[in-house]
Amino acid sequence: MTTDVSSCTKKSRGRPKVFDREAALDKAMTLFWQHGYEATSLSHLVEATGAKAPTLYAEFTNKEGLFRAVLDRYISQFATKYQAELFCDEKRVEQALLDYFTAVATCFTSKETPSGCFLISTSAALAASSNEIAQTLKSRHAMQEAALLRFLEHRQQRGDIPANTSLHSVAQFLNCVIQGMSVSAREGASQEKLLQVTRTTLALWPELIKS
Repeated sequence: MTTDVSSCTKKSRGRPKVFDREAALDKAMTLFWQHGYEATSLSHLVEATGAKAPTLYAEFTNKEGLFRAVLDRYISQFATKYQAELFCDEKRVEQALLDYFTAVATCFTSKETPSGCFLISTSAALAASSNEIAQTLKSRHAMQEAALLRFLEHRQQRGDIPANTSLHSVAQFLNCVIQGMSVSAREGASQEKLLQVTRTTLALWPELIKS
């Protein structure tokens, strides 16, 4: 009996570890978020994820493939949650924007993730050789402004915003505020400071929607 138990124990110890894709993506996300795309090497990713290089290559093809998978995970985990706060018809326009910006400020200053916006932080120092990644980040970042524009168009159709308001200009302005909040967070701004920026922005709302 003892021999059988010992044999089973030895066999179980020899089993290969199962690759945890989501855990690997989360660890890779932290590295890319903190150091940017260029400064994060494959060796850094191997060390952080605990996966061997052949495993990462088999799953993601290369560093670019891994980054794209991380980007998709970031969008689903964070950006989608922001928009959930925004697209709620039961809220007044100002309340929806307040909740949206509050969620953004909370994420940008969270202790559980690197500060600032993942998209902005990773695109800050891209080399010319990373043009495809730069274009991907640019298109994904444009989705944020597009979401704001959809929200404004929807509220204008409901009569919450004057028909002659320049919605593209308002969406662009709000998006620029978010970019500034990200930079401030990277420089150490607190959540309260970002919320103050939010309150100041919303205090301008009556002027923003004037013709």
